[in-house]
Amino acid sequence: MRRMTALFSAALLSAGMMSMPAMAQQDSATQQGGATQQGQAANQNFTDQQLQQFADASQEIAQVSQEYTQRLQEAQGDQAKQQEIRMEANDKMVSIVEESGLDVETFNAIGQAIQQDPELMKRVQQMAQSGS
Repeated sequence: MRRMTALFSAALLSAGMMSMPAMAQQDSATQQGGATQQGQAANQNFTDQQLQQFADASQEIAQVSQEYTQRLQEAQGDQAKQQEIRMEANDKMVSIVEESGLDVETFNAIGQAIQQDPELMKRVQQMAQSGS
């Protein structure tokens, strides 16, 4: 369950990084333990290939996130339906990440690192613009 929340939150963060509206801030606000992971993530060095994979996957995830954020809003007030939508969105996002060649943990670590490092974020944004 924690993996799902972490990926969903990271996906929303990456969607925001790609200039997409991150509408489900309540999901990232409810995530526990993210601060300790962020401190560790900023110290990691990622290869250009990993950053490009992250950029490519983030673009796909941004589209999925936008679609599922709309569905979550439509299901507002129905907790069971919202949970079902989150799980479906997570499964789709995990598939996108794995198809990109990254594992979920690396994807999340890069997502957290770019939130703390403006230069890294700029680099990933440039890769996203030129990579597709």
